[in-house]
Amino acid sequence: MKPTRRQCLKALGAGSLTAAASGVKELALAARHESKAPPSKLGMPGLYPGRVVAVQDPGVLVSGRYQAEVVQRMMRRGMQELTGADGWGDAWRQFFEPGDIVGIKVNPVGQPLVISDATVLREIIAGLESAGVKRRDIVVYDRYRKQFLSAGFDRWLPEGVRSSYAAEEYDDVQQGLDGYDPDHYMEMALTLPGYTVDDIRARRSYAARFITREVNKLINLPCLKDHQSAGVTLALKNLSHGLVNNVSRSHSSPSLNACNAFIPAAVSLPVIRHKVVLHILDGVKGVYHGGPFARPQFVWEHRTLYFATDPVALDHTGWDVIDAQRLAMGKKKLVEDTPDEFSTFVRRQPEHVEIAGALGLGVWDRTKIDLRQVRL
Repeated sequence: MKPTRRQCLKALGAGSLTAAASGVKELALAARHESKAPPSKLGMPGLYPGRVVAVQDPGVLVSGRYQAEVVQRMMRRGMQELTGADGWGDAWRQFFEPGDIVGIKVNPVGQPLVISDATVLREIIAGLESAGVKRRDIVVYDRYRKQFLSAGFDRWLPEGVRSSYAAEEYDDVQQGLDGYDPDHYMEMALTLPGYTVDDIRARRSYAARFITREVNKLINLPCLKDHQSAGVTLALKNLSHGLVNNVSRSHSSPSLNACNAFIPAAVSLPVIRHKVVLHILDGVKGVYHGGPFARPQFVWEHRTLYFATDPVALDHTGWDVIDAQRLAMGKKKLVEDTPDEFSTFVRRQPEHVEIAGALGLGVWDRTKIDLRQVRL
């Protein structure tokens, strides 16, 4: 039986989201997927379910700038700790081989203060090359071309590495099919106000042709950020709102918010679930309030990179980190917070992480998460 609003609020207040999540889990399960992507042992939750590696180095930032040599050291230790491999190339060869066409999903939304950083991106490219992947077979992607360019990603790419996008720029409706694949979509009974479920485009989110046709594997490079509607925007949301269209329906007003169901339903789309093989979360800088934008007063230096094949375990870990920072700064935990001038949604919905776990995308239970913390 679907929980009442009172039961949901009681569950949230007790610090447990299980009861509140059960009803939206049903909605996420009800989403229909049309996709022909074959299963893969590398797909989510990947080779290492439940494992999260956190590598911290106090020297990674000097006057707010990433230090390339330190990032290189952190990347090497993180990949070897995640995989148990003896060397850098051996770690990358567990996921990639010559002939793979590999996409890298970056995140530009918190520009200029908190975005996927150039130093981390270049080390990922170096790792792919160590596994024998050619630069011409590496494609760096974000959904909107103008955001990609304004963030400067194009200026960071080594010669030969390609870039891609799905749409020219953000728009409020996002139902056009240019850049998207009509053969791969997630359908659920959720539309923008003014549209109905009789409108096929209004009830569907189509996957970008980038993920369906251009690449056979994807590396996810999100940031460590709070989010006004989703609670957190980490590995899962970087995929759900970056790889399909018609995402505004998930949070079209402060009270019409369905990120809890939309995010796991979108990431469950087979062409996404089976192609994403590695998540590297850039937590060198983080945002603990008012996200996804990065206002200076809510940015902090966390000086940590995270590595996982399991986005649920990674996001649960990141959620805990953001909550700890919020408490340290005198704010409430995400599930207890109320709207203010910087975070206007009636209630945040970080329970999308638990629901994603219930759908088999990864490990939610803290007692089963193998968090390996390394300080260099």
